[in-house]
Amino acid sequence: MSVSLDEVKRIASLARLAISEEESLSLATELSKILDFAQAIQQIDTSNIPATTHVLDIVDVWRDDAVKPSLDRETVLKQAPAAEDGCFIAPKIV
Repeated sequence: MSVSLDEVKRIASLARLAISEEESLSLATELSKILDFAQAIQQIDTSNIPATTHVLDIVDVWRDDAVKPSLDRETVLKQAPAAEDGCFIAPKIV
């Protein structure tokens, strides 16, 4: 698939890029090669390849969510610089 100089200039304009005539010629060639490669890839028969969401056969890597003993809320809040109504108070960041 061939990309014209007008198409390259239009794309550059849409992207707010200032490109020279020499760069336009180079980009037209490169974009044409990229589109030819994409077109070649589309010709590959993938009908016998199963859909994949991950390259490794991983089912579930998360651990079970289990309740475990932890620190008492009052003990933790006593060590905080500021607390109110059972919550930490942090400075406002703007």
